[in-house]
Amino acid sequence: MENEEYLEVVNHKGEVIGHAPRSMVHGNPSLIHKVVHVLVFDEKGNLLLQKRSMNKDVAPGKWDTSVGGHVGVGEDLITSSKREMQEELGITSSKIEYLYTYIHSNHYETELVTTFRCICDGKISFNKEEIEEVKFWSFEDIKAVIGKQILSDNFENEFMNYLQYMGIQ
Repeated sequence: MENEEYLEVVNHKGEVIGHAPRSMVHGNPSLIHKVVHVLVFDEKGNLLLQKRSMNKDVAPGKWDTSVGGHVGVGEDLITSSKREMQEELGITSSKIEYLYTYIHSNHYETELVTTFRCICDGKISFNKEEIEEVKFWSFEDIKAVIGKQILSDNFENEFMNYLQYMGIQ
């Protein structure tokens, strides 16, 4: 895999302890890697979700966090977030706000997730190679499908973290 993406392997504090190819990190939950999520809201408070392409190795065909991606080697979290927003949704002008950081682990991977949010103040032009569809969802609509295999487990975890952070039941 000549052009394979390399990721920083970190400890629970986010301190870099090494580097590894994506193919080694994905599939090995003992290797923690950094990712960023951006929750993109409209002016009414609805949350944009993306339906992942069927060719993705994680959660194909599932509705997922507005924006999510690996932090590049040597890249800071803000730069990664803005790069991912541009690459996935074509958003270049929105201001982002830091919310929280947490560890998400499943049978496939362990991520140190840093979450930001923004209000979408422009047009969305999503990456059709990675994303099948985008749609703004109300919180009630999201809650109605939790646990029904429509949303990625990563997003369900993210949504619960957000509700807790915001003090919403």
